[in-house]
Amino acid sequence: MNGALPRTGLPEDPPGGRKALAVWGIGVAVYFVAVIFRTSLGVAGLDAADRFHVNASALATFSLLQLLVYAGMQIPVGLMVDRLGTKKVLTLGAVLFTAGQLGFALSPSYGTALAARALLGCGDAMTFISVLRLGTRWFPARRGPLMAQLAGLVGMAGNLVSTLVLAPVLHGVGWTAAFAGSAVAGLVVLVPLVLFLRDHPEGHGPVPRAAGAPGAPGAPGAPGAPGGFVRRQIRESWAEPGTRLGLWVHFTTQFPAMVFLLLWGMPFLVEAQGLSRTTAGGLLTLVVASNMALGLVYGQIVGRRQSARIPLALGTVGLTALLWAAVLVYPGERAPMGLLVALCLVLGGCGPASMIGFDFARPANPAERQGTASGITNMGGFIASMTTLLAVGVLLDATGDNYRIAFSTVFVLEALGVLRIVRLRGPALAREAARGRGTVPAGPRPPTGSRRTA
Repeated sequence: MNGALPRTGLPEDPPGGRKALAVWGIGVAVYFVAVIFRTSLGVAGLDAADRFHVNASALATFSLLQLLVYAGMQIPVGLMVDRLGTKKVLTLGAVLFTAGQLGFALSPSYGTALAARALLGCGDAMTFISVLRLGTRWFPARRGPLMAQLAGLVGMAGNLVSTLVLAPVLHGVGWTAAFAGSAVAGLVVLVPLVLFLRDHPEGHGPVPRAAGAPGAPGAPGAPGAPGGFVRRQIRESWAEPGTRLGLWVHFTTQFPAMVFLLLWGMPFLVEAQGLSRTTAGGLLTLVVASNMALGLVYGQIVGRRQSARIPLALGTVGLTALLWAAVLVYPGERAPMGLLVALCLVLGGCGPASMIGFDFARPANPAERQGTASGITNMGGFIASMTTLLAVGVLLDATGDNYRIAFSTVFVLEALGVLRIVRLRGPALAREAARGRGTVPAGPRPPTGSRRTA
């Protein structure tokens, strides 16, 4: 990440500049719309329960299925990006998530609405990894942490639109008009994507592999050879401890805010804390605003001092756990507003902290594996989010809407993630330092016969 790293997929560092910013901006606009669609259910959860006549578990299935598709698509999408390029994958993603949002607007039943959310999740899954790939192909490596955080910031702006714009529109014009109208945004970003987006600057395309090199035509691991492209990409990415550390950092940091914003924050604030929908919406907006502000701070810190990555990630996890514990064990029936505000401010740090995971996976893998490695990393937080979404819904139904018990699942997953981070950080940082000195090639780790730990 600091210029000393070998780059086997690019001839030299991309120059960046205005053209790079314009192309990257097109990709980020697609991601922005995808996040609006992804988080639209977060402000419509209670409306969806009334519209489709479902309980908490069935309501959680909407987000669970969407995230299940999203997480399951991460490695396939990473492989597609590495093989087909960013433009093709982003275009397909935009078509799918637009169709999913429109289908959700017109769905007459719970079953068809589920299918629409699955389609939306499939398209959404193709956006973020593509945007990360644009950043690595169009900007110098030293800009990697900042560009990733900026992409996350723009995504959170999409969340802000859901909270501030879609929520009042939904209550003003109704379900079908609100969701169908929002689907138009997908068509708007599709036009510049098709016309102007390019995978990489001229002269900075991937370097063809030398004959006989791993993955080259006719070589072991090449398409059509034993093992094949897919198996080789996944195996070599997973072999890097930096990739696995990135996954667990993402797993541990992202999900508390994701679960809160995507589905359970509004019901918790309204039903358990007795707030009005307007006040609850304001607190959800505070999470998003905090995320956007902290994203810039985290990006600058990590870009300047990579040694801050682990302390930032673990510090965010610890503070999140502390505030959730304070809210859930508060002796009164409802937590004071000041405590809820503090919780929302801290939850805003979860998104920026999760982006640190990519800052471990990125330097651990050469350019031609960036998509696959990013896909593996990005699975972490969404697997944790799926698990928590389902657990909260099931526990709410089982305990008669006891949110204190339901949200206690947050601590279980955080503890698991912290244990994995602590175990992997030593091998990952040691290998990254060795690669920075030029003593380790930017390729698969040679087999040692020792057992690898996920």
